[in-house]
Amino acid sequence: MQKSPRQCREEVERRAAELGLAPVGVAPVDGDVRAGEFRRWLMEGQHGDMAWMARDPERRTSPARVLPEARRVLAFGLNYYQPEPERRGRIAKYALGKDYHKVLLKKLKRICELLREEGGVNRPYVDTGPLLEKPIAALAGLGWQGKNTMLLNGEDGQWLFLGFILTSLPLPADEPVRDRCGSCTRCIDVCPTRAITAPYQLDARKCISYLTIEHKGPIPPAYRRLIGDHLYGCDDCLDVCPWNKWARRTREAAFSPRLYPDLRDMLALDEEAFHATFAGSPIRRLKRARWLRNVCVVLGNVGTAEDLPALRTAAGDPDPLIAEHAAWAIGEITARAAAR
Repeated sequence: MQKSPRQCREEVERRAAELGLAPVGVAPVDGDVRAGEFRRWLMEGQHGDMAWMARDPERRTSPARVLPEARRVLAFGLNYYQPEPERRGRIAKYALGKDYHKVLLKKLKRICELLREEGGVNRPYVDTGPLLEKPIAALAGLGWQGKNTMLLNGEDGQWLFLGFILTSLPLPADEPVRDRCGSCTRCIDVCPTRAITAPYQLDARKCISYLTIEHKGPIPPAYRRLIGDHLYGCDDCLDVCPWNKWARRTREAAFSPRLYPDLRDMLALDEEAFHATFAGSPIRRLKRARWLRNVCVVLGNVGTAEDLPALRTAAGDPDPLIAEHAAWAIGEITARAAAR
């Protein structure tokens, strides 16, 4: 016997809890995803090198164009919070362990099996489809978008991976929750590069996460010192958020932090060693040249004379991206030593 929409939703929530997914919410497929603001952001070029975000904005702002049969969007959170290991060079917490795309997508496919049994036509996405994820998650009641534009949940703070399922089933939808950031501006004030240009406005071109992950070319010199010891991504605006003080450590073993060689030793990685070291990690998608570019910038900011031999070798790398940043790092370390 087929379940009612309410019963089906209750079963989804039960299955999601078994898979460690929480919170869970449902949004109407035709809800307001702040499409006008998104288009203005694109027109101003604030997406930088992320050309895929500007591809077919009409489809990205309308989930019904992605799956015409869809009537609802199911939204799921997966907590990834954990302390970062003590080492030279900080890696954003979301990338400390296994690539979350595969971990979360596997869980969503289990939910899709349940929905399919109820006659639903479904399509899961984990940061891989043309969806405005944070506005949709807010519509589904998972939280609100904070002033740093990240989704903010009252229990888990901002440490949530987001996954979505478009479904043809008319499950009961949730109401959005109210914005509870108040007058707080800690995330804006802490940003090293002033990428949060105003409350709820982020210029990706200035963001350390963008510069160290999405940006493919040389790091602009004006931002190199500001990057500090951020090796891959940046959690500064999350770390200071008062709502994150209640964060609970993730129970997902796949996200446990990996151990890596010291930055100095990273410079010796060839292509094969790079891929072996970061197999299964989101860092692997960066590829060797951009990773070593980041390593050089961090060493330029925190390195010592002991790092100079490895940097001099890197300065002779055939890849100009690595060579340029290694030369910059040598200059920074040498200048610091001379100033002492």
